[in-house]
Amino acid sequence: MGAVHVTDLTFKKEVLDSKVPCLVDFWAEWCGPCRRVGPVVDEIAAEYEGKFKIAKLNVDEGQKTAQTYGVMSIPTLMIFKDGQVLEQIVGAVGKAELKAKIEEHLG
Repeated sequence: MGAVHVTDLTFKKEVLDSKVPCLVDFWAEWCGPCRRVGPVVDEIAAEYEGKFKIAKLNVDEGQKTAQTYGVMSIPTLMIFKDGQVLEQIVGAVGKAELKAKIEEHLG
C-alpha cells in the first residue's frame, strides 16, 4: 500500500482519526530536500504497514493544514497519535533517524 496521499479534506480522517500512529511528510514538488526524503518515507511506509501509517501532504495543495500545524519550512515530518502531534522533525533526515523516531512511538 505505501504512503497515503492526504489533502486538507482527508487529513482528519486519514491522520487525526487514525487508529495507529501516523507519520506525516509535509513536502512540495519543487523542494530538493523533499525529493531526497520522499523515497525514504516510501520505504518506511512499506516496512511499517499496519503498525504505523505514513502519509504525505503536498503543502501547495494542502496549505490550510500546513498552516494549521505551523509548517514554515519543508520537509517537515510530524508524528501524530490520537490526533495529537508527538514529534516534529524539520529538514532532510536519514532512514535510520526516522525509523528511530517511529520506534519511540510504537506500542
